[in-house]
Amino acid sequence: METLSSNIPLAERVRPTTLDEFIGQEHLLGQGKPIQKLAETHTARSLIFWGPPGVGKTTLAQLLSQSWQMPYYSLSAISSGVKDLRDVIEAAKEQGGALLFIDEIHRFNKSQQDALLGAVEKGIITLIGATTENPSFEVIGALLSRCQVYVLKAFEEQHLDKILNRAIEKDAFLQSITIDIKEKEALFRFTGGDGRKLLNLFDLVVQTTLKNGKVSLTNKDVEMVLQQKMALYDKSGEQHYDIISAFIKSLRGSDPNGAVYWLARMLDGGEDIKFIARRMLILSSEDIGNANPNALLMATQCFQAIQMIGMPEARIILSQTAIYLATSAKSNASYMAIETAMALVNKTGDQPVPLHLRNAPTKLMKNMDYGKDYKYAHQYDNSFVDLEFLPESLSGKLIYNPGKNQREEELRKYLKQRWGDKYGY
Repeated sequence: METLSSNIPLAERVRPTTLDEFIGQEHLLGQGKPIQKLAETHTARSLIFWGPPGVGKTTLAQLLSQSWQMPYYSLSAISSGVKDLRDVIEAAKEQGGALLFIDEIHRFNKSQQDALLGAVEKGIITLIGATTENPSFEVIGALLSRCQVYVLKAFEEQHLDKILNRAIEKDAFLQSITIDIKEKEALFRFTGGDGRKLLNLFDLVVQTTLKNGKVSLTNKDVEMVLQQKMALYDKSGEQHYDIISAFIKSLRGSDPNGAVYWLARMLDGGEDIKFIARRMLILSSEDIGNANPNALLMATQCFQAIQMIGMPEARIILSQTAIYLATSAKSNASYMAIETAMALVNKTGDQPVPLHLRNAPTKLMKNMDYGKDYKYAHQYDNSFVDLEFLPESLSGKLIYNPGKNQREEELRKYLKQRWGDKYGY
């Protein structure tokens, strides 16, 4: 087996040096598009690039620094601390400003982000942050408000094909050998829209299969090099959120087929089984609720059982529970009730508790009519008495509106019998 003449990864060797060479992200690049405008007008501003790995976040930062003609610094949030950040800020002060690229900025804690904020506010640092996580959750509000967020998308197959062809044309070593690509499907499948992973996998396959200055590439060659199928799942990145979202939406949408498929994707990717069970526990109340109260019991027992059993057998329990939840009647009435109540509290403030509902542990409180006129429900027929249980200003306000399913329609009839037209049931 021959090896490449350079230890530099292929993705780095063929990194675009101009925006014209950049492939993909057409919604940001091209005539009249936002990143293109910033480059052409030499308008430096702080940005955050949010997207999955290997879609060009680092490359775009480097290309913008060239366009803006600014000193360029790069830090990784994984290995850099506050001291590294302060060193860059001091250097930027001496140079009259600089562009700082922070990879995986979501890994900076609050104190690190606070240390950066002042320099961004004063214009000492023009920040470009890269993140695979939703910046709304991971970047402090003060810093986020000073940055324009742009979403980068995973590369589609057409982009991956262009990236691969461009690498073969541009890289000196690849030009020096004969490459016959008979099949590309496995390369694209195993890299999942990640351009860097595509190039580095191709690099590895070429090194492994190269004989006598020639490479004949097939899907089987790729699979042999990898030895086993790589799940397109990153439990610490965007796939984590995308796949759990697909799983929950399949459950909510009453499709056990989709639910079990996405469950398998998570399990294959090494997702924490407690995380999966916890999300099903939430869904059992949020999306099923009183349409089938047994769903909450089922999900609770699932959460307890998988901790006792562990993998691989836990997959069976998770599958059973997912299928039960997917095929259960659905209602979000309980969820909407608490959302309505919380919004009402925020809107109307601290409404006084009616006197008849107040506790009266002291004589003074009794003299002030605390608890007066309260009626104990169990002393009345069917354990019900018509009494006001909301603040006076909110009397008759409908908060819980039963869902349109068999069980909650029965609850609606029950409440209608008790309260008449007071709440509009």
